[in-house]
Amino acid sequence: MSEMINNREHQIKHNQINRKDTMHSNPEEQPGHPIHTFIRENSEIDKHLREKLKVHLEAFINEDSEENVYKLLEDCTLLLDLDKHYSRKENLLFPYLEKYGIYGPTNNMWTIDDFIRDGVKEAKQLLANYTGDKQKIINGVQFVFNEVSAMIYREEHILFPMALKNLTEDEWIKIAHESDEIGFCLTGPEAKWKPERKDIGENALSEGYIKMETGILSLKQLELLLNHLPVDITFIDHDDVVRYFSHGKERIFARTKAVIGRTVQNCHPPRSVHIVEDLLKDFKSGQKDSEDFWIKFRDKYVYIRYFTVRDENESYIGTLEFTQNISPIQEIEGEKRILS
Repeated sequence: MSEMINNREHQIKHNQINRKDTMHSNPEEQPGHPIHTFIRENSEIDKHLREKLKVHLEAFINEDSEENVYKLLEDCTLLLDLDKHYSRKENLLFPYLEKYGIYGPTNNMWTIDDFIRDGVKEAKQLLANYTGDKQKIINGVQFVFNEVSAMIYREEHILFPMALKNLTEDEWIKIAHESDEIGFCLTGPEAKWKPERKDIGENALSEGYIKMETGILSLKQLELLLNHLPVDITFIDHDDVVRYFSHGKERIFARTKAVIGRTVQNCHPPRSVHIVEDLLKDFKSGQKDSEDFWIKFRDKYVYIRYFTVRDENESYIGTLEFTQNISPIQEIEGEKRILS
C-alpha cells in the first residue's frame, strides 16, 4: 500500500515540476482564468491527498483507533468538494469542447469522475459506520487516492492543453462568469480575471453629425444604415483590434459586444489563429488586398470576404470583413424588371 502511494506521489511531484513546460500558453498563468483556477484547485487537492489522506491512512494501517478513523472520515468529507471541480469541468468546459467536435472527455472522463464521486462517498460511509473491517477501509481510501491523483494528471496533461488549444477568449470569459454558480473545491479563484482590453475612449465619437466626402449623416442614421445592409460587417483596426461590427436582424455568425476592444486573434480558437495572422500579414505588407472564402453553414451558403482598408497615402488602416448568405442569390433565375 505505502509503495503504491509513494509511487503515485513521485509521479505527481514530477507532474508539478513539468507543468509549466507542458502548458506553455499564457492564459493558465493569469489569476482568475478558469484553467488557472482549475490548476490552483488541483494543487490544493494534491496537497490534501499527500499531507492529510496519505498520512492518516498510514496511521490507520498501524492502528485503527477511533481518532484515526475520525481523521480519515474528515479527510473524505472534505473530498466531497471534488464534485464542484468536476461539475464545472463537465457542465462548463465539456460543452465547448463538443462544439469543436471533441467528445472524448465527455464520454470517458465524466465516467471516471462519477467513479471517484462514488468512491469518496463509499469510503466516507464505511468510515462513518466502521465495524472493524480494516482492509475494506484501506482498499476504499487507496482507490480514492490513486484515482483522484490520476485525474489530476489527465486534466493537466490532456484536458487543459486541449481546451486551451481550441476555446476562444470569449468562451473562457463565459466559463469564468458562470463558474461561481457551481462553486469551487478547497480554494477559489486567486483574482477576478479581466482580459486586456484596448480602450477606445468615450469622447472618441461625436453626438452630432459626421461630415464625409460624399455627404453628411448623423450617428443614428449611419448606424441604422449599416445595420440595414443585407450583409454582416466587421472592422479590425491597424492594431488588429475589433472596433466595430454591424448588428442586423439576422447575423450569420453571432457577435457580442464583448469583442469590441479585443484583438481579433482572441476572437478565434487558438488552433486557427495562425490563419488569421497570415492573412493580416499579407494585407499589411501589401502582398494582398483581398481574400475570399465560401462555406456551407447550417442552411446557408456563406460568402466571406476580407478587404484591406488603406488611406490616401496607401497606409494600412485595417481590415474589413464582409459576410453574406448567397443562397438566395444563387437561386435567382431570369429577370425581374417591374415591381411585383
